[in-house]
Amino acid sequence: MKKFHFIYFILILSFPYALHAQKKIDYENNRFLTDEEKYPGALIFVKAEGKQPYFTHEGIDFWCDQAILYPEEDFLRAYGNVQIKQGDSIQLQGTYAEYNGKTQFAFISNRVKLETKQNTLTTDSLFFDRKKQQAFYRSGGTVKDTASTINSKIGRYYMQDGKYSFLTNVIVTHPKYIINSQHIDFYEESGHAYLYGPSTITGKDSKVYCERGFYDTRGDVGHFVKNASVDYKTRNLRGDSIYFNRERGFASATNHIKVTDTANQSLISGHYAEVYREKDSVFITKRALASMKQERDSIHIHSDTLMITGKTDKRIIRGYYNTRLFKSDMSGKCDSVHISEVTGVTKMMGKPIVWAQKNQLTGDTIKLINNPQTDKLDSLLVYYNAFMIQKDTVGDYNQVKGKEMFGLFNNENELTEVNFIKNTETIYYSRDNDLALIGINKAISSSINIEFKDKEITYITYHTNPKNTLYPEKELPENARKLKGFNWRGNEMLRRKEDLFIGKDSLELPKIKGIDAPKTQESFFEQDSTKMQLHKNSRLTPNLLKHPEKDSINTTTSPNHNIIENN
Repeated sequence: MKKFHFIYFILILSFPYALHAQKKIDYENNRFLTDEEKYPGALIFVKAEGKQPYFTHEGIDFWCDQAILYPEEDFLRAYGNVQIKQGDSIQLQGTYAEYNGKTQFAFISNRVKLETKQNTLTTDSLFFDRKKQQAFYRSGGTVKDTASTINSKIGRYYMQDGKYSFLTNVIVTHPKYIINSQHIDFYEESGHAYLYGPSTITGKDSKVYCERGFYDTRGDVGHFVKNASVDYKTRNLRGDSIYFNRERGFASATNHIKVTDTANQSLISGHYAEVYREKDSVFITKRALASMKQERDSIHIHSDTLMITGKTDKRIIRGYYNTRLFKSDMSGKCDSVHISEVTGVTKMMGKPIVWAQKNQLTGDTIKLINNPQTDKLDSLLVYYNAFMIQKDTVGDYNQVKGKEMFGLFNNENELTEVNFIKNTETIYYSRDNDLALIGINKAISSSINIEFKDKEITYITYHTNPKNTLYPEKELPENARKLKGFNWRGNEMLRRKEDLFIGKDSLELPKIKGIDAPKTQESFFEQDSTKMQLHKNSRLTPNLLKHPEKDSINTTTSPNHNIIENN
């Protein structure tokens, strides 16, 4: 039989201080029902005259349309327009809730909304442990931050730290990018996100990948480690550590860097690099190496510092200090190099030297000229103090010098002809078919044309009143067999790609301060179900809480019968 009561329990009136000491759930409503048959030991509260039942416990406040309170067990079940407030920092809404005053553990379900000063969480069901000051969901949730929206299957909110830990199918949606990850720790005050496991940040002009990283969702800057990479359309940057700035279109990387350009079929490596998306440029140093495909071959360039700028097919490559170049049929050294893909000109400056076939070429400036359409080596120019030395099969040195030199290459990238002009001189060892020395020819003329076959000098033509003398070997002393400026450097010739770094000191790479692994999270629910002290009338069970990653919550929104009656 149901009875209406219009006063508080005598127990509450007689011993208010004792109840306060026991920290029982308190209420401010003098209208309640009892139904010992259906709800033994419970008080039933209903909304009346537009006023919701109100409850409070240890700094937390409850409002709802209907409620069942078990005062002896300190357990509350609330239905309809449930609102829960903890101070001025947390507000919770839902359709159904239950709260255990002994454990200070709450469960809220159906259209759940948790609001903080910084953001709003919506989910189907939420667990709230007031002792830990943590909230937890496992059936999918959405957090709306000032800058982005975050979705995940599982999430935990650490109220004291202002931190969310999102797990499983995490998606951060921002107007400028989307983050996909399996684990993100997010701090609501700063908007800082820590990414763990395979993660991508995809924007209009870039894509970031890492397996551990940090991203400032409000400042649009990040730091990525562990298999980190950044894609800018046709250019991919990899390194042990990558810094990324979205607004500036800028990324820098440290240690074991590779920059791949698929459009130009090039690979750049080193141990420090900067990439500017808008300028389409790369700066790289610390054992910097650029490898670029040219027709059927590749050219490799090493400098202390390399800069690559410009759009596809319009790039300019600059190398500064101690530059070295290597191709399968040619190599060289200089202080600096300038390469233009538009003109096909490779300009070597600062004591340049080139080894082509058996020839050593030096001068003040050397230009290697490619055909931009076919990408084949077409010609070679040496400006001022041009000097060519060829060591013949016996070991003697054929020499030609002049003010300038112009050379031509065939389709096999072999030197077929060279022309020296102005103040030219030669020393040539003339031999018969058996390689026996006929004599040593010394000549002076205004210009000289030299032809090659099978990489050997086959014909020399002197122009404009040459002075030509063939000396028997015995009549030409050793000190007269070298032209002024002779300097054979064949021992420096680069014979393979690895020779680009001969004589270079090994680097001691800086130690990367990485991002700490995520802390192992203790179970949100007590492993021992007896410690949970689940009320016998709770809709939660130990089995329901056992495997949160697989469970789903399904609760009704109201009691199983209408408890509101006319009075």
